Amino acid sequence: MLNSTTKPKKPYPDFPLFAHNNGRWAKKIWQKLVYFGKWEDPDAALTKWLEQKDELLAGRTPRPKTEGLTVVALANRFLAAKKTLENCGELSPRTFYGYYHTCEMLLRVFGKQRVVNDLRTEDFETVRAVAFKGLGMESRSGVTRRVRALFNFAYNEGLIDRPVRFGSALKAPSAKNQQKDRNAKKEARLLTAKQIHALLAEASVYLKAMILLGINCGFGNNDCATLSFQAIDLESGWHNHPRPKTGVPRRGKLWPETVEALREAIAVRRTPNDAANADLVFLTKCGEPWVRWKKQEIPDPSKSALRDAVSILSRLLFRKIGITGGASFYSLRRMTETIGGACKDQVAVDAVMGHSRGDMASVYRLDIEDARLEAVADTIHVWLWPVAKEAVA
Repeated sequence: MLNSTTKPKKPYPDFPLFAHNNGRWAKKIWQKLVYFGKWEDPDAALTKWLEQKDELLAGRTPRPKTEGLTVVALANRFLAAKKTLENCGELSPRTFYGYYHTCEMLLRVFGKQRVVNDLRTEDFETVRAVAFKGLGMESRSGVTRRVRALFNFAYNEGLIDRPVRFGSALKAPSAKNQQKDRNAKKEARLLTAKQIHALLAEASVYLKAMILLGINCGFGNNDCATLSFQAIDLESGWHNHPRPKTGVPRRGKLWPETVEALREAIAVRRTPNDAANADLVFLTKCGEPWVRWKKQEIPDPSKSALRDAVSILSRLLFRKIGITGGASFYSLRRMTETIGGACKDQVAVDAVMGHSRGDMASVYRLDIEDARLEAVADTIHVWLWPVAKEAVA
């Protein structure tokens, strides 16, 4: 039996605690001593340290251990359900990874073993402070939706017997604040006709075709990356490429300049490295899609699974010609909507953009005349090539 006045040695060299003079095993964490048990029972002290380790090192006060659904158990159950939807094609990889990173953030804030029913409104104030840091209003709304989706899933699936209270802290930014945020970014996102001509002059054969698809047809990064040969008719100058993000049908008139650029890109197209990519118009030098998701059985939060060559190379091109600030490849799609609206036919613009307003008119509308879609393309063409258009006239 130990003499109560004799300070014991560590049971083994790597034992993480030290014997304090007060008769307890201790450890200094964040410049503060924390005690875990009496000298006489180092095993119990070690067990307590291992139980509280994550909370203490994260700067949190350990909560009493209670029975119930833990945050890590909920996160695993939730992500398994979402992964099933992704595998069935009902959820995009981008959306899944958004959920994954939100769960990873919550585990850092709450700790893995925190019981869901023990969460209080003040805990979500901490979530807000951590998750909203450095984000714009729209991104904050996305985080809010994902956090709420996780805990609503727990209640709807019967994993907890009462809904989680989020309090006032975890509310999406108001529509007014989101609009203010968009207004502040509007000027930075706008592109002039002169800037687009500069982009076309410096772009590679592939990016030139993508830039023209962006301004001509409102294509975004993934729209270009998923464009198939079946979706384009270069002889008649039309495309029928549904939006990958929503599946909404979309049709648009291709300018002669866009058709020519597409022919040039196709002429030097790489050989696909996978038969599944054989119908894609654009392939990287490695024969892969320009936007793709790297398969990860266990996503790594420190490394993005998204490989977006459109974004990377267009960003370099923008910088090369001096376009900085909030403008990006996606700004071309915004300009299609902005300039195309001058044709005064918003229904046609929506059809070109692949927008669905969800109203009854959109449900009942079965088709739209090609002449109206062509008018949208002509309106943007006149804006981009006013001199050339006048010369033709």
